[in-house]
Amino acid sequence: MKGPVMRAETAEAFALTALGWLISDEDLLGTFMGSTGCDAEALRQGAANPEFLASVLDFLSMDDAWVLRCSEATGLAPEDFLVARHALPGGAQTQWT
Repeated sequence: MKGPVMRAETAEAFALTALGWLISDEDLLGTFMGSTGCDAEALRQGAANPEFLASVLDFLSMDDAWVLRCSEATGLAPEDFLVARHALPGGAQTQWT
């Protein structure tokens, strides 16, 4: 049985909204930047890169509390984080970690 599907363009818009929220959360942004090694310029350039946007959703999905905080602040449905992630590059790959 196949789950919900999201178009790539919709997933990118979803991830951009999540990125905007992440940027507004100074503490969590520091954690993201520290774990990815990106700087402010990489954030700006990454906003136009579907692979980078996928990494934002991967990062936020590591902690249910982050997903819920982002959802509350943005109106994004928590259950759509993984649906959007699957629509972005690398989303169809199974991860066993």
